[in-house]
Amino acid sequence: MDVFDQIIAGELPAEIILRTDTVIAFLDARPLFPGHTLICPIAHHETIYDLPEDLYFDLLAAARRVGLAQKAALGADGTFLANNNVVSQSVPHFHLHVVPRRRKDGLRGFFWPRARPSAHELRTVGDQLRAALTDEELR
Repeated sequence: MDVFDQIIAGELPAEIILRTDTVIAFLDARPLFPGHTLICPIAHHETIYDLPEDLYFDLLAAARRVGLAQKAALGADGTFLANNNVVSQSVPHFHLHVVPRRRKDGLRGFFWPRARPSAHELRTVGDQLRAALTDEELR
């Protein structure tokens, strides 16, 4: 059982932003920027190659909703979506990164610094995103 399976099972804490029957979204514990969210299937699938096609829509729909919440709650200009597959995949459970972007935010290429926010900082951003996700136009 990997760390994401443990989060899904409620055995490890995480700042959960969204949960449906098929996918879960939670804040990255080492975000590029505040609001950096990971979306993964509830069922364990290691890579994008292992995902059943019927999950694609659910994953991308959740990414769209989270991206819209990042714009509404955090003032993001846009969204960067990424999936590390096998190489540099830190957790062997498919996950999609949804990273809020701002013009001139300093993100260059695929190498960037990571931060270690406090639990309070994660909770604050989590509260902002959850509140934005309750907005009907983000559904």
